[in-house]
Amino acid sequence: MFIAGEASGDFLAAELVSALREKLAADPQSAIRNPQFFGAGGTKMSTAGVDLAFDMTQHAVTGITDVLKNYIKFRRLFNQLLALAIERKPDVVIGVDYGGFNLRFGQAVKKYVRENPFANWNPKIVQFVSPQVWASRPGRADKLARDYDLLLSIFPFEKKWYAQRVPQLRVEFVGHPMIERMQKSELRIQKKNSVPTVLLLPGSRRSELQRHLPAMLSALKLIQEKLPTAKAKMVLPNQSLLQLAKSLGADLEIQIGELPWALAEADVAIASTGTVTMECAFFGVPTVTLYKTSWLTYQIGKRLITVKSLTMPNLLAGETVYPEFIQNDATPGNLSGAALELLQDGSRREKIKMQLAKIISSLGEPGAAGRAANAVLSLK
Repeated sequence: MFIAGEASGDFLAAELVSALREKLAADPQSAIRNPQFFGAGGTKMSTAGVDLAFDMTQHAVTGITDVLKNYIKFRRLFNQLLALAIERKPDVVIGVDYGGFNLRFGQAVKKYVRENPFANWNPKIVQFVSPQVWASRPGRADKLARDYDLLLSIFPFEKKWYAQRVPQLRVEFVGHPMIERMQKSELRIQKKNSVPTVLLLPGSRRSELQRHLPAMLSALKLIQEKLPTAKAKMVLPNQSLLQLAKSLGADLEIQIGELPWALAEADVAIASTGTVTMECAFFGVPTVTLYKTSWLTYQIGKRLITVKSLTMPNLLAGETVYPEFIQNDATPGNLSGAALELLQDGSRREKIKMQLAKIISSLGEPGAAGRAANAVLSLK
């Protein structure tokens, strides 16, 4: 059983499903010849052959305010999936990213197993992509250790972090799936277009577009006032966000998917803090990052979050590689000023690219999905 609640997790889950199929098919001693996959996710999981109860990615939200607004809906979806798990009794339950939902789900499954010892069901519980417990509420690591059989990590520092706090939890660093995915694209090329190109990456959720896009578009206007020749493009992960972007005033080229092609031509990106910043890093694109959320979520978050940056390349480097603007600091003036500095300072761009290359080299070799599949199949 797989559960993925966001576009990035949907992609990771689909890759892991394919890797599991390949490993099982290639093992002549395997007793599993026709593995069955079901759960909740998105279109990529469906294409990979996962029987979806519903498209979970259509319900992606961020922050405590959005979660509270949708509490009844999420409780219904949660209970529906838990009932499905109890009915079908999978051998393994794999949550892919989406930590707030998936950690509770894994705990609920284990609670059911403990309370129903005669149900003849005790699945292995796996989380693929560590929740950011090292950034806030580290006590959640204890709950992971209590209920989870395997944590598949995609960042190198996480295994040591868990080993120091909950050594009984099995954590495997499998590398970052992006490495193989991006290398296959064969797009790590030198930019050929001499026109300054700015790439806008507002996020993958509706709430992120609503909060980020107005500031991004205003920043772009300021940039183009200073550099009239600057070209702009926006990339969105799916078609459903296109109309929303246009309704928010996006009057520029908008590309759906195929992010590597856009990154290969970008001089600078303005992006939400999240998975996409690592893709920017892979292509060596100097990036200005931002994040805006509701007032309540921000007030709670700033009291819980202990890391100095929300931008993963900055955390991996241990310094500010990408300029970052959070909440009230994410103004058009700040975003445009930082982007213009990156566009106009060639030596700064080159320094950032060197830092990014070092970061990417720490993320392991291609083949993360295969290593993750091996770890899952090793569970007894």
